[in-house]
Amino acid sequence: MKMKIEDIAKLSEAPKLYEKGSAFMWTDPYISKQLLQIHLNPDIDVASRKKATIERTINWILEDQTDGKALNILDLGCGPGLYTELFAKNGHKVTGIDISQNSIAYASQSAKENGLAIDYKNVSYLDADLGEEQYDLIVMIYTDMGVLSPIEREQLLANCYRALKKGGVFIFDVLKDKDFKDKLSPKSWESSEKGFWRGTPYLALSESFLYEQEKVILSQHIIINEKEGIETYRFWTHFFSEDDLAKLLEQHHFQNIEFLDDILPESDMWNGDNVIFTKCVK
Repeated sequence: MKMKIEDIAKLSEAPKLYEKGSAFMWTDPYISKQLLQIHLNPDIDVASRKKATIERTINWILEDQTDGKALNILDLGCGPGLYTELFAKNGHKVTGIDISQNSIAYASQSAKENGLAIDYKNVSYLDADLGEEQYDLIVMIYTDMGVLSPIEREQLLANCYRALKKGGVFIFDVLKDKDFKDKLSPKSWESSEKGFWRGTPYLALSESFLYEQEKVILSQHIIINEKEGIETYRFWTHFFSEDDLAKLLEQHHFQNIEFLDDILPESDMWNGDNVIFTKCVK
């Protein structure tokens, strides 16, 4: 593999806002397996939240929404089914959508083993046909809304509004624009024989960039591997105020917009009142 230092240096510069990387983590055959194991660890808040926090979130949603009736629920970005199974065990009809084949395969097998009739779909929720007036409740949890570009966000909100029944509820969480500058990560590099990014020796160059006016942080990882060459992974994270969210949702005709920042326990700068849960109604 020929590698020019100037090529790496150029890749290390801050890209244009929302410019995509050359590789996509969630569908990578190797990385997605590492992500699944992280999802399934009940004691950490990476990829998914801790088991106790997930249960606390589900309890709040169901106490607030069910009123004793069974709901038709759609979970966007459902991962390995940590939330969908709890919804189903509480007697609700559940559909889960996720782009990761490994996560959906695990979720489907787990549902089968637990006797749960959950409808799983392995597709990007941006590309999926969510239908029209089908769901009483749509959830998208673990700040997925903030990783979408503005165009993707507009598309998703329009699809969710169309998919909800009249009076249906959409619940999602985002990172609050509170001290978001403090969430920048310093430059770092990692040399590994085998690790998260590759099963063969690699060098990882990581850095984050702040786009302050847009309230966006980019986490960028350049992975250099003899076999696969240079790949760039980019993760865009948008931070929101309540006003930002209200304007966005009102443009898509959502009503009765509520914000809660006490759903998650305090633990670090990515939890507690750093996260806003938003509930809105069609």
